[in-house]
Amino acid sequence: MALSTTVSQRKLIKRKAPRGFLKRVFKQRKPHLRLETSSDLLVHLNCLLFVHRLAEESRTNACENKCGIIKKDHVLAAAKVILKKSRG
Repeated sequence: MALSTTVSQRKLIKRKAPRGFLKRVFKQRKPHLRLETSSDLLVHLNCLLFVHRLAEESRTNACENKCGIIKKDHVLAAAKVILKKSRG
């Protein structure tokens, strides 16, 4: 492969939760809510767990279709399943 077509595998991964951003969004959307100090961390953790479940489910959908690449259809099907499960 040519050097121009390769993608760098090194990415800078943030180790901290975007607490300021989350607090600002909460205040803009729901200014009347009074939240505990660590509630933004719980929301961030919940989002990360959802994305992890979505990735796992879409990977299994791609494997069932014998496809090596996760496509948009796999993610949409996985999102429907995960949202149904999370409703309770």
